[in-house]
Parts: sequence; C-alpha cells; structure tokens
Amino acid sequence: MSNVDSQTKKYFLPLLIIGIMFFAIGFALGINSYLIPLLKKSLDITSGESYMVLAATFSAFLIFGYPASLVIGKIGYKKTMALSFVMFALGFYLYIPSAKMESLSLFLVASFISGMGNTFLQASVNPYITILGPMESAAKRMSFMGIANKLAWPIAPLFLALVIGKSVNDVDLMDINLPIYIIISVFILLGILAIMSKLPEVKATGEDEENIEDCPYAASKTSIWQFPHLLLGVLALFLYVGVETVSLGTLVDYAESINLPNAELYAWIAPVGMVIGYICGIVFIPKYINQALALRICAILAIFGSFMVVLTPADISIYFIVFMALGCSLMWPALWPLAMTDLGRFTKAGSSLMVIAIVGGALIPTIYGFLKDSVGSQNAYWLCIPCFLYILYYGLSGHKIRTAKATTAL
Repeated sequence: MSNVDSQTKKYFLPLLIIGIMFFAIGFALGINSYLIPLLKKSLDITSGESYMVLAATFSAFLIFGYPASLVIGKIGYKKTMALSFVMFALGFYLYIPSAKMESLSLFLVASFISGMGNTFLQASVNPYITILGPMESAAKRMSFMGIANKLAWPIAPLFLALVIGKSVNDVDLMDINLPIYIIISVFILLGILAIMSKLPEVKATGEDEENIEDCPYAASKTSIWQFPHLLLGVLALFLYVGVETVSLGTLVDYAESINLPNAELYAWIAPVGMVIGYICGIVFIPKYINQALALRICAILAIFGSFMVVLTPADISIYFIVFMALGCSLMWPALWPLAMTDLGRFTKAGSSLMVIAIVGGALIPTIYGFLKDSVGSQNAYWLCIPCFLYILYYGLSGHKIRTAKATTAL
C-alpha cells in the first residue's frame, strides 16, 4: 500500500466526523439568514436591530474563545465537541419561548447561547483539522471541511421553509417551533456521536514541553504576543469572518429589499461560489499553488466582486456576490495554517486568539445593517472593500513577518 493510500485510510474516518461537525456549524449560522428578515417583519424592527441576532451569535466568540481553549486543554478535543452540541441544543430550545413571547431580547439570548456552542465547536475542529496531517496540505483539508460548512448555510433556510411550508414573507414566529425541535434532536445525536467516536487526540509539532526543540522558532518565545504573523492573521481572520458573514447572511434580506420574488432561493448564490472555490483548493493546493498564493488570488476576486455588487444595477448586482463568496472560499483554509505555523507549544493559545477573531462576524454585519438603514442595502456593501484589501496585504507580506529569522513561507 502506498504512503498516500495509507494516509488517506488513516484520516478518512476523522475527516468524515469532523466534516459533519463543520456542516453543523454552517447549519447553525445559516439559520440566522432566515431569522433576520423574519424578525424584522414580525417584530417591526429596523435592519440594524435585526442584524443584532448575528451580533449576539458571534459575540460569544469574543467572550468564550480563550476559555474554550482552556477547556480543550483540560478535557481534549473530542469531549469539547460533545459539550458544544449541548450548548447548541439549549440555545435552539430558547428560540421556542422567544417566538411565543415575541421577544427580541430573548432571541438575542438564544442566539448568544447558540454562539457559545459554535465557539467551543470552532475552537475544537479548526485547530484539529489543521494539525491532523502535514501543515502544507492543511488548506486542502480545510477546503473539504469548507464544502460541508458552506453547503449547510443555504440548506438551513431551505430546511425551515420546507418544514414550515410557507414563503418567508408569510411565516409567523410560532411557525418555527417544529423545525427547531427537529434541529435540537439532531444536535443531541451529534453530541452523542462526538463523545462515542474514535477521534484520535492530536498535537501540533513542538506543542509538548518535552518536544519543544521540534519547533525552533517558537522555542525562544515566552509569549503568544511575540508572533507577529499570528497577530496580523488574527486581524485578517476578524475581517474575513465579517465580510464572509455579510456575503452569506445578507442574501435573503438583500433579495427582499430589492423586491425579488422567493427571496429565500437566493441564499444559494454565495455557497455556490464558495463550493467552487473549495473544489479548486482541493485540486490545486499544495500541488500547484501554495496557501499564500491562494489567499492573494481569492482577495483579488473578492475585491472585484465587491465593486461589481455596488456599481451594477441592483437586480443584477446580487449575482456578483458569488465572486465575493468565491474569494472568501479559500481565505479561511489559507489563513489558519499561515497564522498557526511555527507556534509550537503556543498552538492552543494561538488557536484561541483565532477563535476570538471570529467575533468579526458580530461587528461587521451589524455595521452593514445600520449602513443599510442609512445608505441603502446596495451601498452598504462598500464596507467589504477595505476588509478584502487588508486580507490581500496579509497574503502578500503580512504572513511572512517574524520577530526572528523567517522560516520558509507556506
């Protein structure tokens, strides 16, 4: 048996299980794209207020990103994954009394608790998949995970629409109860799957104190703050998650705002672009292009897409979000290994900072929502351009910056 076949067989089951976890992450976040226009209509609130649901979900990353890494260090990746699904189930359960009471505040609490589950799951699966195999092919593994994750985003609103049996324009808040009960049941089963699975515990090179010299760059460091390529990567991830959430989470709302029929069907535009990008990542990384070049190409595509969204006629502009999404596709798979390289024993601490950066999904879409109220939904997409420009900078040179002699860039 060849080494490639051996490695494929070795990692197939863990990759499959973690892929299911990534699907769950995307599904949980995709529900927000359905809730935002529903809450705006049912509770008679502004766009900015409705996007606070996303803010509540992603703000949990800021508060629990570091504690999640401590929990992982204490109980391991697998048990932390199982714990995250308990949090998911509790958060989704609270949507039921939130709908009954028509309470935005309770919806925000429910979204925050769901966000806690997402924080602990993201803190587990992202570093796990990054170090589950060679670092230079991490973006390829992350691309597989990205397909599972991003396909789940549009499936979530379509699942709700299918179970409820109505267009989002005709849905009442109480109609969400049945699909929410189904989701809770599935997430509890996923928690059981996580705890019973045979996922191996993994560690990054040099993560153990006794193997500290295996990672010479990290061996001389005394603090996580001495890794500039990581800190710049954290900012890049913060901006990336924000603009990706805008491209994924605003489609139904944008379609409604420009009076397109069957607005929920437009939820597929961004995930299609992302899946195309992930397939390219699987095919081309690392055999033909490295992770830094993939990041640069994607940033340029996203910048092009952003300009086209704001400059073309509204009914056409929505389709250019596919280029924003295509650009976003390989940013996550590339940013994680570029930022996490050479961290050694600081790997879990670095991972916690990267998870905290996911709070960009709270701030940037909320800014988008308030911009939509003031300058219109189409002009609000101008927000994405400076974010993608910074990510381009990180792909060009930011990831290479070291405080000592540079290692070979990925």
